[in-house]
Amino acid sequence: MVEILFTFPTEHSRQCSEEEYIPSLDFLTRYHEWMKSEELQRLTASEPLSLEQEYEMQRSWREDADKCTFIVLDTDKWSKQTTTEEDCMVGDVNLFLTDSEDPTLGEIEIMIAEASYRGRGFGKEATLIMMSYGMTRLGLNTFEAKIGLENEASIGMFKKIHFKEVGVNVIFHEVTLRLIVDEQERQWLLEQTSHVDEQFYNVTKLQNQVCDS
Repeated sequence: MVEILFTFPTEHSRQCSEEEYIPSLDFLTRYHEWMKSEELQRLTASEPLSLEQEYEMQRSWREDADKCTFIVLDTDKWSKQTTTEEDCMVGDVNLFLTDSEDPTLGEIEIMIAEASYRGRGFGKEATLIMMSYGMTRLGLNTFEAKIGLENEASIGMFKKIHFKEVGVNVIFHEVTLRLIVDEQERQWLLEQTSHVDEQFYNVTKLQNQVCDS
C-alpha cells in the first residue's frame, strides 16, 4: 500500500494512503518550473515569478504563522531509495488564516501540477487532510476556496466534499465555495481521515529505506 506523509510546521507528519506532504522551501526549483506553465498560471490566477522571487515568497510564508504551505509527493515513488524527493513532487496544498476578525476561518488552495496525477483522488485526499489539520490543530470551523470559473474540475471536487457556492466575483472570474464545519461535518471529516497516522518525517523516510534495502 502506498502512503501519505504530511509534514507540519511542528515537524510532525501525518501518514496516509497515496501522497506525501513536505515543507516546500527546498523544492522551489521544480515548483518554479511548474509555474512557468500558462495553464497552471491561468487555473491558479498566478503571475510568473523569477526563481529569486519564489525563494523570497516561500521564505516569508515559512516565517508567517498565518500561512501553511506544503508540497504533495507520491509516496509510492518516494519510498524507493533511488528516487529523489523532487522527482516525487505532485503539487501543493495551502491554508491561509488571513481574516483577523474571524480566526476560525481558513482559505484553502490545492494544486495538482503534474497532469498525470489529476483525476486520481490526490487533490481530494490532500484537501481533506489539510482541512483535518486546520480543524484539529488550528481550531478552524469554516473553510473557503476561491476558484477560477473555468476550473470546473476543482469546483466539482470541492462540491463533492460538501462545499457550497456562496458567491461569484465577475471581475476576477472566480467563485467562492464555503464549508461550515458543524458537528455532523466534523464527524464526517474525522471519518474520512481516520486512516491518518502521525510520524516524524525523518523517521518515516529511514524506515522506508530500511524496508527497501
